[in-house]
Amino acid sequence: MNALATIHIGKKALGLDDDAYRDLLERETGKRSAKGLSETERGRVIDAMRRAGFKPASKGLRNGLEGRFAKKLQALWIAGWNLGLVRDRRDSALTSFVKRQTGLDAVRFCHDAADARKAVEALKAWLARDGGVMFGNTNGQEWLAGDGGKIAWAQWQKLTPGAELYPDQKGFEPSVFELVGDRTFQGGLISLSPADWRLVMNAFGERIRATT
Repeated sequence: MNALATIHIGKKALGLDDDAYRDLLERETGKRSAKGLSETERGRVIDAMRRAGFKPASKGLRNGLEGRFAKKLQALWIAGWNLGLVRDRRDSALTSFVKRQTGLDAVRFCHDAADARKAVEALKAWLARDGGVMFGNTNGQEWLAGDGGKIAWAQWQKLTPGAELYPDQKGFEPSVFELVGDRTFQGGLISLSPADWRLVMNAFGERIRATT
């Protein structure tokens, strides 16, 4: 597989929208399109994607889980992977976990709203209990309204033992913007998009897995 194809696969795997993708290109190469990059520049982009959690050589990590609610469940499962709780990120492992917790099979929890809700709640309960994710609680911080911020903060607490939300946020915030770039720094953490948070979660997840 050539480097350009790998970059496009990395964009999809990391969940980057066009703006976040082009910002990553610009940070690494000064250019906003992959087509005009040299092989050396493409290599730098791939290395940056690797640091964010992209595994170019890892094929077949998922087994094709489909359905209206599969994406939400997969996102929570990858959050567990990035928190160091999940050892096997494949969809088959997700299916096994949900079946153990709820007795539901994939056909039901991927397509039926009530069963999907049970599966989501089972995953969230686990991430909250063992991963420290504060679902349903913003603690007065608007940037904690979305799951991305909540999961990234839980990761930061693992990476920085003893971190507390208010006094230590200053250490968290520069670390986040170092990953996503200073383009949104003036707007604060509330200005980050879901794609930005995915980039942060993947990068923090790589650090967590390196220590476990």
